[in-house]
Amino acid sequence: MSTRRSVLFVPHGSPMFALHPGAAGAAMRQIVPQLGTPRAVVVVSPHWDTVVPTVGFATRPSTIHDFGGFDPRLYEMQYPATGCPEVAAQVVTALQNAGLPALQDAQRGLDHGAWIPLRQMFPDADIPVVPLSVQSQLGPAHAYRVGQALAALAAQNILVMGSGNITHNLRDLMVVRMQGGATPDYVQGFADWIHTHMVERDVPGLLAYRQQTAGQRAHPTDEHLLPLFTALGAAGANAQPEAFFRGISDHVIAMDGYTFH
Repeated sequence: MSTRRSVLFVPHGSPMFALHPGAAGAAMRQIVPQLGTPRAVVVVSPHWDTVVPTVGFATRPSTIHDFGGFDPRLYEMQYPATGCPEVAAQVVTALQNAGLPALQDAQRGLDHGAWIPLRQMFPDADIPVVPLSVQSQLGPAHAYRVGQALAALAAQNILVMGSGNITHNLRDLMVVRMQGGATPDYVQGFADWIHTHMVERDVPGLLAYRQQTAGQRAHPTDEHLLPLFTALGAAGANAQPEAFFRGISDHVIAMDGYTFH
């Protein structure tokens, strides 16, 4: 018998989230028992951005430290999960069956958008992981369509997980740090807007988020919100989103996470 898995959207914050997970990390750990034990995790991270959807086939994906200037302890961290070429092949087939092109990458490791949240949730690295890239130049509707293609995987005991952030404006992050200022109003405002439209299952409204002034400010570029749309598509039309955490880190990064039941 098949077991349908919930779909997740999780925050990954800055790389320092790995050292200081705080309340968001605790919330991520608390939802793990609800998930059971998936056969594998398919993780979509904004830090792997390609022209065509690309699936990682590495049997031992490396831990990629794709950041600079942070605490030296971060560069010593490893996340030694195995890959799962069999599940990776299922991802390719699912994309192709939906009329989407799909490429394979036998060497791709796990970037910090993948291994940092996985380390919070599955610290023993005992669940196989398959990374899937985003296509930032194709926008939200494409990301949602990719998710729809993956929906069948959730019925095969595979956890589909998008990793990103509800707000992600690094320029504002630098300004706030330099000026010691408060959280800009748009950060909570846009997070609230997303939450309302998620609960209402307003998919067209969510996909058109850039029509909101706060949406443009929250995301000067799309990539960090695209995994949310992929999770939304993978969850299926009848899934109900539930926020398992809502909060702000570093003044400008909304760390909201969602489970799609």
